[in-house]
Amino acid sequence: MILEMKVPSPGESITEVEIAEWLVADGDYVEKDQAIAEVDSDKATLELPAEASGTITLKAEEGDAVAVGAVVCLIDTSAAKPEGGDSAPAKEEKKEEAPKKEAPKTTTPEAKTYATGTASPAAKKILNEKGMAASSISGTGKDGRVTKDDAVNAVPSMGTPTGGNRGSSHSKMSMLRRKVAERLVEAKNTTAMLTTFNEVDMSPIFALRKEYKEDFKAKHGVSLGFMSFFSLAVVRALKMYPAVNSMIDGKEMLTYDFVDISIAVSGPKGLMVPVIRNAENLTFRGVESEVKRLALRARDGDITVDEMTGGTFTITNGGVFGSMLSTPIINPPQSGILGMHNIVERPVAIDGHVEIRPIMYVALSYDHRIIDGKESVGFLVAVKEALENPIELLMDNDVKRALEM
Repeated sequence: MILEMKVPSPGESITEVEIAEWLVADGDYVEKDQAIAEVDSDKATLELPAEASGTITLKAEEGDAVAVGAVVCLIDTSAAKPEGGDSAPAKEEKKEEAPKKEAPKTTTPEAKTYATGTASPAAKKILNEKGMAASSISGTGKDGRVTKDDAVNAVPSMGTPTGGNRGSSHSKMSMLRRKVAERLVEAKNTTAMLTTFNEVDMSPIFALRKEYKEDFKAKHGVSLGFMSFFSLAVVRALKMYPAVNSMIDGKEMLTYDFVDISIAVSGPKGLMVPVIRNAENLTFRGVESEVKRLALRARDGDITVDEMTGGTFTITNGGVFGSMLSTPIINPPQSGILGMHNIVERPVAIDGHVEIRPIMYVALSYDHRIIDGKESVGFLVAVKEALENPIELLMDNDVKRALEM
């Protein structure tokens, strides 16, 4: 029996995928549920499992764009399993042969005289004005002499030759990266995006993590990181400034009474933005557990389209890569994104004297069409206040209870 394997729908609104890589070769014997290909959609990279055991015939090439529901391979379920019981091995990378070196071409050297490369008086004057040496150009005069015309037409070098490698290469962008690129351009072209900045003294959070991180990890199995503090600070600020938790829907403003936070993470295939659902209902443990779960799924390529769909507000952390300051780009159709950055010890004025404090610069990019300056600045100030006074504003003055839940 010949089984036609069709491209399943990765999610709502996705009509086409791209064959990123075949994990088996044409004619291999595959086992049921064995991963046979990786397919890229505009939102994620997913594995395609074999629907039955048998010999496979590939019907699409790597890099082909195929419609959802199209046949990409055939499986002959009546084929016998090869002796030894081994199924198709993972596809080996193609080894490229080193290009053969061509034998150097030999030429007969031209006869040279004392005049070769010598500039005439007029040519020498022009070359001096250009800062060029006569030996740097070829003369067209008798016996190779550099003439006035040679000097006039000579063009100074725009740089110092180093003899270094100047090669380049092309590689195809994945469908996911192409879609991300389109959305970034769309955000720049269709929103009235502005960015406001502030700074946060991270000393209180440092102190809490130093005192409680070991007990927190022992009790909950996850680390007490910065993301839980920032997520809960964002939840509080969005309740105070609901316009930041809104979107434009035609001629209307759509405001949500829940907070789904998109977390921008760098995956093996590029930028991914999994979503923490109903963050307003989560505790410190809940946020950290969900962040860890989603990050691992993104890293391992197991993240689903549903887990990256939606979101009412985004948090991105360029600080993990060493970024001091940036203007994050809005994730459409959302209207706001908070950018975290690296933490650096800086001198700051505290009660009239200078102290060294761990400071993080934070940025809020927002769509000025529905978020006014007063709301954007107020939102970021509210985030700053919560991060600098987490015991009162995020833990209701009960640290142990907040971290044990």
